[in-house]
Amino acid sequence: MKIRIINYLKKLVVLFFLLIPNNLHADFFEDITSQIAENPKRLSYGVSVTDINQDGNFDFIVTGFGYLNLALSYENGKLINIVNQKKFSDEFRRTIGVAACDIDRDGYEEIYFLNTDTYSGTKKYSDRLIDLDKGNFIDLFEIEKNQKDLNLTAGRSVVCVDRKGDGNYGVYVANYGGPTRYYEYNDDIIVDKSVQLNLAKVTGGRAVVAGHIISDKIDIFAANERGANFLYKNDEGKFLDVAYEYRVQDVLQNGRGTALSDIYYRGRLDILNGNWGGFHRAYVLKNDIFEDIAKPPFDEPSRIRTVISADLDNDGYDEIFLNNIGEPNKLFRILENGLVKQIPVDIGLEPDGYGTGAAVADIDNDGILELLVSHGESRDQPLSLYKAKVNPQHKYLRIKPLNKYGAPARGATVTLISNLRKHSKTIDSGSGYLCQMEPVAHYGIRKNEKNIKIEVRWTNGKTKMISVKNLNQTITLKQNN
Repeated sequence: MKIRIINYLKKLVVLFFLLIPNNLHADFFEDITSQIAENPKRLSYGVSVTDINQDGNFDFIVTGFGYLNLALSYENGKLINIVNQKKFSDEFRRTIGVAACDIDRDGYEEIYFLNTDTYSGTKKYSDRLIDLDKGNFIDLFEIEKNQKDLNLTAGRSVVCVDRKGDGNYGVYVANYGGPTRYYEYNDDIIVDKSVQLNLAKVTGGRAVVAGHIISDKIDIFAANERGANFLYKNDEGKFLDVAYEYRVQDVLQNGRGTALSDIYYRGRLDILNGNWGGFHRAYVLKNDIFEDIAKPPFDEPSRIRTVISADLDNDGYDEIFLNNIGEPNKLFRILENGLVKQIPVDIGLEPDGYGTGAAVADIDNDGILELLVSHGESRDQPLSLYKAKVNPQHKYLRIKPLNKYGAPARGATVTLISNLRKHSKTIDSGSGYLCQMEPVAHYGIRKNEKNIKIEVRWTNGKTKMISVKNLNQTITLKQNN
């Protein structure tokens, strides 16, 4: 009788834990939104990360839709807007997409603001390409010689592409209901080269990413709405759409948030693609064809906006943050062999949040990534700022590649090689839907991990390898080949 009672009590205990799992987990995030000095309700969209004032520290660039564009810099424990010049703030042009890269090869990044004052087709206001000149922000598109090819089509996302691997970045503009644009700065003139590069297609452009996807040069993946996705293979600086051959057209879905991620920890980049109200994809290259290995609950349809792949808690495994609009966000961890496991969260869930964009950066230089989430579209809301609760025993390593001009080598691939794994990360070119991450490969270090080497594959396909002895540091690598 006594044994039966003990067994019965054990069953009750097990049942108790099964019924209330969400009440027992320690929350993954802490909410540090209070660090944003001024944070009123507003309509925000894309978020980028760059060094806006050339002081050596990264800043969050937050677009405003009928509100000011912001440049949030970390100063004395607070995120403070440090730019109030009209060309940059530009509250009347309704900015949604943003990406930064060095288009004029001066070692500093310019900022492309994609403006959209109509849903589709022809728009009233052109985009801006912001450059810092002697302390003043100027719009390169306002210079008379650059006005021949202004983008007057409603768009969504922009991505920076070093198509020749020579540090001469162009900007791919994913338009909606009009031709794709591709701008380069040649001979001090901004020119649209989309036609001669085979990129001038008309579709419902949404997200676009660029990096070492299928070749040793920079390829482009564009997730579209009301039409097939594009996968542009870099062919000697021009592009060939091979989406059909690689099985990523996904014609029945409507693309949104997209990110490049090493899903198998095997030393190559694969594609995470969120679809609006449809099945989310985890495309892994196998035998020259991308296979979707996504399974529930990751692939379950949602009102997805931004997809971020990053090691938020420094445990050596990447998390995937799914930023949804008008429904709860989701968080997953990529384990071995492509297993994606959901992480229960309360903080950061934002069930009533209208998330439109998000980006990560180690904005306070403490070795832990901050996650900034913007909101808007159908309801004005303040920004949110989160940070993972990190085990103090966890170590990290940050790799910051610079190209031969001294600018962030966006599109380069960084691979950590150790006794436990090969783990590749892209130096984010933007704009996996409206947004762009910091230009740093951030790694948490796994338990018992040793013999660490770092390989950088530059945008021209050449590589550089170093050995790493000391952790908890940022290593800057300069391209010399």
